[in-house]
Amino acid sequence: MAENKPVIVIGAGPVGLCLALALAQEGVAVTIAEKLSEENFLDQVPRAGSNHPSTLEMFDKIGLYEKLVPRGIIAPRFQYWDRQNSSIIAEFDHKFLVGDTRFPFVLQCERIKIIEEALVMAKAHPLIKVRMSSEFTGFEQSQDGVSVEVQNEIGESETITGSYLVSAEGARSIARKDCDIEFEGFTYPERTLNIEVAYDFTKHGFTERNYISDPVEYSNLFHWKGPPERWRIHFPTDPNEDENRLTTPEHLQSKLKGFLPRDRDYEICGCNLYAVHQRVAKSFRVGRVILAGDSAHVNSPIGGMGLNSGVHDAFNLTEKLVKVLRKQADESLLDRYDRQRRGIAVKHTQAQTIRNKRLLEERDPAIRKRNHDELRRSSEDPVLARKFLLRASLLESLKEAEEIV
Repeated sequence: MAENKPVIVIGAGPVGLCLALALAQEGVAVTIAEKLSEENFLDQVPRAGSNHPSTLEMFDKIGLYEKLVPRGIIAPRFQYWDRQNSSIIAEFDHKFLVGDTRFPFVLQCERIKIIEEALVMAKAHPLIKVRMSSEFTGFEQSQDGVSVEVQNEIGESETITGSYLVSAEGARSIARKDCDIEFEGFTYPERTLNIEVAYDFTKHGFTERNYISDPVEYSNLFHWKGPPERWRIHFPTDPNEDENRLTTPEHLQSKLKGFLPRDRDYEICGCNLYAVHQRVAKSFRVGRVILAGDSAHVNSPIGGMGLNSGVHDAFNLTEKLVKVLRKQADESLLDRYDRQRRGIAVKHTQAQTIRNKRLLEERDPAIRKRNHDELRRSSEDPVLARKFLLRASLLESLKEAEEIV
């Protein structure tokens, strides 16, 4: 490697860890700075976990897939439901992608399991230095590298030097703010209520991934491997509703029983309430500072595109950083990362997730019928089904990115 200073990655989430493992596989030294400690790293709120075929191929490249598959659920099918009459609108089967990918299915495996396994791999790699309890506070950059300030667990400030700084620190990215990069977009007024429940919904015809259309209260229902076996249900909420009331046991039970009536209470494993954003950074790069994942773009979780597109950022960036560090290309190659991944975030991921939400919450009866008929036609025609799945699985987005010069 022509430049021996490490790449500094802020954040040990799926994006940061995949980037570190992919870079190290190419002989690049990496330092990861993570503000959480060894003790509380796995205490994070459960979220995200529908890993699309395109992402599974990337996990496989770094040896992560084999660690995750025993902890997840292979889900080749997903369904769209009409909640008003409790009927299936359409079912899509990834079998139509057999010729397009080695993984014609989604792996239902939560984010927390991904980072747990990836962190173990990162710590074991000789080229990766993982610094837990190291909170990123700022940076300076020059033509030759970056100096990153972190605060350790006893409150002392330390400086880490490296070749590039990659912000994989999430939507509240300090690096993005310090670079004065605008986070363009909007935030939905309603919050989303997520409830985890131990109950077998397959008894009622549901598959592992379900999108439920309803003009009053749409929802999503996903299966997660145990113990205990559990399901995650998402509901939109009234923006004016008191946040404390939304998470009371009584309110959670009323939501679940409204979704699927039952004489007894459901066994609730947990819940959380969160805002949904649709935002993309105006630039993914300023000099030697680069944004990836939620630092660069955030979107509605409907369709499972957030974590997946972030991992795609990591692998796209790896390819370009390696060439620059080996002096096989100049830094202008990193501008192509910006053009490709920002272009996909705006034209594909944002557009698709906004469209997904509108489809589920549509109130106009005529438009709802037209949407449902279109879903049904697509699912029943092998050619249309494959086209739909290529987009939903993000395989199409990777090809679109490569076409951006």
